[in-house]
Amino acid sequence: MIKSTILVLSLFLGLAASADEAKSIFNGKDLTGWKVHGTEKWFVENGELVCESGPEGKYGYLSTEKTYKDFELTVDFKQSADGNSGIFFRSSLDGTKISGWQVEVAPPGSNSGGVYESYGRGWLIKPGAEEQKALKFGEWNTMKIRVVGGHVTTWLNGKQMIDLKDEKIGKANGSIALQIHSGGGIKVNWKNLKVTEISE
Repeated sequence: MIKSTILVLSLFLGLAASADEAKSIFNGKDLTGWKVHGTEKWFVENGELVCESGPEGKYGYLSTEKTYKDFELTVDFKQSADGNSGIFFRSSLDGTKISGWQVEVAPPGSNSGGVYESYGRGWLIKPGAEEQKALKFGEWNTMKIRVVGGHVTTWLNGKQMIDLKDEKIGKANGSIALQIHSGGGIKVNWKNLKVTEISE
């Protein structure tokens, strides 16, 4: 009886653990599961997702078809040229007008890892100068974003960048989206986009 109970518990715990495992949201081959917004360039090259300014040099977005409420996202990125981009969460789009919150991905000294509310309150929190030294411009970096309720925490290359609690964020739901900033001359490579959904 004891052995049977242990076996059942082991199976249950194994199933529970698998439900919380990180799942890839980019297959390394094409844009299946994603939607393009705008005329800027999004393509797959050597197993990496690439965003690049188009001739118009306007804002562009690539959003997940699925929505995510509470989750932990990890993603590797490498910036070229200007490298001004971002990772939106709980976002919704109408054309290239986006509502939601952006974790900044930008050149050195430009608040990578901070949280900005588009078409709303603007900057909610910026990382300190010391934290911003974690960015390795032109090299691969790893961003981790954890969103649970109204609590948002970001890490860049293992360094905690911000810790924010916000009531408005706690009420929202929506997609994860990558951004190309306006202005032209921007290129960012992405890989290893993985999401762990969190259920409280």
